[in-house]
Amino acid sequence: MDAADIARHRARLTALRADLIALSKGAAEDRKPVGLDQQSVGRLSRQDSLQVQAMARAAEARRAGEVRRIDAAIARLDAGEYGYCVECGEEIEHRRLGVDPAAPRCSACAS
Repeated sequence: MDAADIARHRARLTALRADLIALSKGAAEDRKPVGLDQQSVGRLSRQDSLQVQAMARAAEARRAGEVRRIDAAIARLDAGEYGYCVECGEEIEHRRLGVDPAAPRCSACAS
């Protein structure tokens, strides 16, 4: 992988990370605890709010996992190990990195 490819992958990983963090900040309100005030929120509305909160928390967990994967890929870039499978050490296919720039494994090891 040449310097231009590395720079392109770093830029893409950095942009993906920034997008995920922005989404996380934007959804912070949905993850807040749901109040018990029965006067202002009916039982069904509260259940809806709890469901929205649970879905927002699950989405946040997925985003946090993806940020960790991206951080690991950036660390591999910094160490000069990016583009090589973490299991077998073989080069990861360029098409695979094009689809998922944070992919830590080649197709053979991922399946």
